[in-house]
Amino acid sequence: MPRYGVTVKPGSKKGPLVEVADDGSLTLFVRERAVDGAANDGVIKLLSDHFGVPKSRITILRGHTSRSKLVDVDA
Repeated sequence: MPRYGVTVKPGSKKGPLVEVADDGSLTLFVRERAVDGAANDGVIKLLSDHFGVPKSRITILRGHTSRSKLVDVDA
């Protein structure tokens, strides 16, 4: 189960977009605002599309209320 450190940019007009840094960390630009978990839902949908796995296979392990998150992708 690969784990990824991600930085989330909620409410971005640039999104939905995934940028991969040289160190393998991900920056996620999501359109959803950080209100009532909407940005987290956007993160799960974006990663699902990016990795080509169902949304049920993606889990936010840490950082539910932070822009820095640890995400598990069960491919």
